[in-house]
Amino acid sequence: MEIWKRNLFICCLASFIVSIGMSQMAPILPIYIEELGVTDPRDVARWAGIVFGCNFISLAIFSPIWGRLADRYGRKPMILRASGWLGLIMIGMSFATSVWHLVVLRLMQGCLSGFQAAVVPLIAQETPKDHSGWAMGMFFTAQVTGGLLGPLFGGFLSEIIGIRHTFLLIGCCCLLGFLALTRIHETMRPATQKAALGLKATFASLPQRSAILGLFLTTLIMHFSLTCIQPILTVYVKELSLTDDHIALISGVIFSSAGFASMLFASRIGHLADTIGSHKVLFASLTLAGFISLPQGLVTAPWQLALLRFIHGIAVAGLMPSINNLIRQLTPANCLGRIYGFNQSCQFIGMFTGAFLGGHLAAFFGIRHMFFIVAFLLLFDALWYHKASQA
Repeated sequence: MEIWKRNLFICCLASFIVSIGMSQMAPILPIYIEELGVTDPRDVARWAGIVFGCNFISLAIFSPIWGRLADRYGRKPMILRASGWLGLIMIGMSFATSVWHLVVLRLMQGCLSGFQAAVVPLIAQETPKDHSGWAMGMFFTAQVTGGLLGPLFGGFLSEIIGIRHTFLLIGCCCLLGFLALTRIHETMRPATQKAALGLKATFASLPQRSAILGLFLTTLIMHFSLTCIQPILTVYVKELSLTDDHIALISGVIFSSAGFASMLFASRIGHLADTIGSHKVLFASLTLAGFISLPQGLVTAPWQLALLRFIHGIAVAGLMPSINNLIRQLTPANCLGRIYGFNQSCQFIGMFTGAFLGGHLAAFFGIRHMFFIVAFLLLFDALWYHKASQA
């Protein structure tokens, strides 16, 4: 097997495991918070948003730093650091006795994380350009599938072995992903002196700064729209259900329906992007995601929400691979890791503001209105991106 294909396979496997570890808490987090002593439903929604989103603050701050270090010292050490640290944090969460412990652990998680900021440029630099769209699609398949199957595993395991043991088991799985990543072979290393460029010099060296900044904005809006729904989706499912039985499991299935769609379509959409261009795929995916968000606020049963989330997953499958591929095409190799790091910062800022504001806005306006807000943001971004690409 060619080295780039072996690296891609290992990165996809590890990303699948790491994504499960990062996302499995979504359906069980409100239940875990209740076990830790928070009983009022509105307080549970607020704390769920805070705990889920607080680590994105530290991730947003540290991702460009780790991206710059990856440019200087290589991607592999950064990948190993991030995956190993996540496993330890997951294990630590199983021993939490207060909701504040979860907040502190999530903040600590972000300080030494940055897995995607290292692994995406590694795949980009190792993959031949004529296969980059397909490779990004395959990686995104693993990432999103893990991220959206994680809630299913979390909901299922919490009913079988309990929430605390679920965190412990997922943490051990993340450490197994760390071991798999030791088999990566990095063949290309950027020059040290070029990686040491300052912030202003880095952006000055970009031939298409406006286009890259536009992709940063798209990344922020996209992840805000995704994350503002995730912490409160279990509460929404509880409103739609006729009974409180198996709420965590039902929520996990609904979370994961989008994961199945991404698993089926991401590599195909990546191949399509290689053929017609990532910019066209990005616009179409934003438009579909916006329109399919509207009826999610009007459903009357969990199965309806699951069906719409499945279609939403098809749209999501075309977003990040297209953005990552466009950044790779527009960015010089000597600062690729740092630009991906800034894009990760935009992603985490969107995730934090989405999780934090999502819980508060849902408590103020109601959960159903959040889907209308999401639809507006995505359609606005699609229209803005279309006009910018035409210019």
